[in-house]
Amino acid sequence: MEILEVYRERVNSYLENYLSSISPDNSYQSGLNHIMKYSVLAGGKRFRPILTYTIANLFGIDIQKVDSSACAIELIHIYSLIHDDLPAMDDDDMRHNQPSSHKVYGEAQAILAGDGLQALAFEVISSDDLIDSVTKVRLLNLLSLSAFKMAEGQSIDLSIISKDVDIELLNNLHKKKTGSLLNCSVMFGAILNPIISKKDLSILDSFSNHIGLAYQVQDDVLDVITSDEVLGKRQNSDSEKNKPSYPSILGLDESVKKYEGLYQIALDEIAFLSVDEKPLKDLTFKLMKRSF
Repeated sequence: MEILEVYRERVNSYLENYLSSISPDNSYQSGLNHIMKYSVLAGGKRFRPILTYTIANLFGIDIQKVDSSACAIELIHIYSLIHDDLPAMDDDDMRHNQPSSHKVYGEAQAILAGDGLQALAFEVISSDDLIDSVTKVRLLNLLSLSAFKMAEGQSIDLSIISKDVDIELLNNLHKKKTGSLLNCSVMFGAILNPIISKKDLSILDSFSNHIGLAYQVQDDVLDVITSDEVLGKRQNSDSEKNKPSYPSILGLDESVKKYEGLYQIALDEIAFLSVDEKPLKDLTFKLMKRSF
């Protein structure tokens, strides 16, 4: 089995077991645990926790020490998707080829499910006995800052609908809304190595910022050219809502050039790591070639 699939299956299993352990007696079908599982276990690429596993593996970190951090990253990601889909936010009815949480359970319960997942992201790290307290503080500090930046980015996003937006503002928005958690995913893998050099930290920080923006530009392109079935949500949703996107500002061809260029910068940067960068390079190439 390919290593990325091993990571994907590992985080899927950890997520399911962790959520089941939180409320083991919760069999009531409308209970919060059931609602959280509806979104968490719906599928998805899991590439954020895969990034965390990949980075940690570069430095020889025991995979068991990575599980809670990878889980926390995905819990924050799913919480953000549940809230983003709400009518008051991005108003999307489909996610991962199934109705969004609020369409099944109602807006109030969806909000609570998102709140619960965000809280559990901090709990799963803080309760991990395999991680020392100093490292826990560093992880939790970065996670809290990333969650705030995501909210800040979403606030900017909501405020600029139907307004003239330049590329600088759009970059700033997505560095916060999308890039902050991608940065966290990469840096989690680095922080778990207590003796990582400042040079490697700096390289990975810059790498994560470049792939974070590249990923969003690519998302905007895929939203235009990919079918609903492949995307798992409605095609051209940004355009329908009159939301600014990279294709709407730069055009489709220039947007493709932009994200390919950002990925290439990221690839060039990791060549200077003190460890073998090939697994991370392979993952970055897979991101460049993704279709959803």
